[in-house]
Amino acid sequence: MLDISDIRRISYDVLIIGAGGAGLSAAISASQKKGIKVGLVCKSLLGKAHTVMAEGGMAAALGNVDNRDDWKIHFRDTMRGGKMLNNWRMAQIHAKNAPKRVRELEHWGAVFDRTKKGLINQRNFGGHRYPRLAHVGDRTGLEMIRTLQDHGIHQGIDIQMECTALDILKDKSGKVSGIVCMYRETGEFIVFETKSLIFATGGAGKAWEVTSNSWEYTGDGYGMAYEAGAELLDMEFNQFHPTGMVWPPSVKGILVTEGVRGEGGILKNSEGKRFMFDYIPKKFANETADTQEEAARWLNGDKNARRPPELLTRDVVARAINTEVKAGRGSKHGGAYLDIAKERNAEDIKKKLPSMYHQFKILAELDITKEPMEVGPTCHYFMGGIKVDAETTMTNINGLFACGEAAGGMHGANRLGGNSLSDLLVFGNLSGIKAAEYSKKIGSIPEIDDNDIRKIIQGATSILLRENGNNPYLIHEELQKNMQYNVGIIRTKKEIENGIKEIEVLKSKFKDVKAPGSSQFNPGWHEALALRNLLISAESVAKSALIREESRGAHTREDFPSETEEWIKYNIVNKKGKDGKMETTKVLRKNADKELQRIAYSELNDLEKEVKIDHNKLKVV
Repeated sequence: MLDISDIRRISYDVLIIGAGGAGLSAAISASQKKGIKVGLVCKSLLGKAHTVMAEGGMAAALGNVDNRDDWKIHFRDTMRGGKMLNNWRMAQIHAKNAPKRVRELEHWGAVFDRTKKGLINQRNFGGHRYPRLAHVGDRTGLEMIRTLQDHGIHQGIDIQMECTALDILKDKSGKVSGIVCMYRETGEFIVFETKSLIFATGGAGKAWEVTSNSWEYTGDGYGMAYEAGAELLDMEFNQFHPTGMVWPPSVKGILVTEGVRGEGGILKNSEGKRFMFDYIPKKFANETADTQEEAARWLNGDKNARRPPELLTRDVVARAINTEVKAGRGSKHGGAYLDIAKERNAEDIKKKLPSMYHQFKILAELDITKEPMEVGPTCHYFMGGIKVDAETTMTNINGLFACGEAAGGMHGANRLGGNSLSDLLVFGNLSGIKAAEYSKKIGSIPEIDDNDIRKIIQGATSILLRENGNNPYLIHEELQKNMQYNVGIIRTKKEIENGIKEIEVLKSKFKDVKAPGSSQFNPGWHEALALRNLLISAESVAKSALIREESRGAHTREDFPSETEEWIKYNIVNKKGKDGKMETTKVLRKNADKELQRIAYSELNDLEKEVKIDHNKLKVV
């Protein structure tokens, strides 16, 4: 029997896995509850979270640039962007609370770009009716992390860096009791005992060959939650950001912020045609400019002009680029040309998009003030994730919470740009509060079975001890190619079925994966440990995509090209069956509050009149 007597144990009231925007927000709000000891575990170094790559801004109906904005219109935009598949209550909580959370961040020291009146400036973004994204040039995510870290370290939060979470521990009744982790540098195992656990672990973009995601995004939260008995919701909705760099190789996959299009960037094909005017969906026709002249007026500040088609929702733009490429009108390296140089002068570009300018100048020898960028769809974001309760963010496992990209439901079938950063603040804050309340309520830490600890450690170390076996890097490479070509941006039944078959083959190979060497400084071992979670995430995506026989938002089926009223009634849920195999089922959605339905389905002009009346009433009060 494995001796675990010398393995360190540390106890917390609330433990957060992940130190991005959601994790830090959760840690801060939990720590504000008296008597709550908070721990934070991050896979990388503090400050290196993928949140820093978010450039465009955080969406909140502050109304600083256009005072017509309101939570109701933000909510309507979010629901329509998500193709009405969003968790209604989550979308409402987000739209109502985003302004408060952004102002709180400002209070903590965030340095935002300012209007002439000194208010937080806001920019236009795809799918948003008004300029709504609070920003710091194109470094908004970096500023968010800097501010949250600076504020958080003064709250007494215990931080464990370069520490990989392996699996959840539960007591006999099924309550969370802790988690087993491993320090990446030394290979030392550690057990964190906790009353409540918050997953803020991000997505699983590294399952695809072309992705904007950093190395940490290996679906750890999805995999651990699934193995513990939690449900995964709507995993078929994987957002392919329309503008990731496709050339040169030095910047392939790097995201070109939607802020480039918000500041006037236009998309052209190889023939020099501005093609997005040909791809305006009927449902957005009344809100979208249909001539270059009107689009130019909008760019110059005409509030009566409609938004350019480049600012349609991400799924629409991504499919348009993909169609142009398939029709032989793509850029030289299989994308489209994104040009801001002809729409803005060089000084404006350097001022509004400083990171973009310097990044591509250094890494790609590309001057965006003079030349267009070659861009195309890149796997960017999971709308699906761990199923949570809207009011508490708790899963079906007592004591396990999830927020940010790790949690599903908020964004429906397609996320609007900018909603992710405010989502991190809103639901990170809510997770921390509710986890702290839960921890106070249950009193003591639930009992841990030492045999569960042994099982987790033996599973991890068997990879090191195996004399013969498969290379984890090669398995990962095969998985990425499979997902890219069989479960990519455009899907068919045959391709998805082939993808599922290949995943089964890779799962078999994974059983014999090996990483020779010691537990210290062994990147092959780290790669192997991440593979289980990537395979679970990939299988969940593929099986969900096979069941949903329609095209909605970020899920496009070539063999079922239309949205249907029937499918809007259902979510797709994955869970681990009693036989150990993944069970994928259609689950009937709960009926939405009638008032929320009314707001979401309102004509824009009618809702704007209603909001104007609301605002006038507030002025009188």
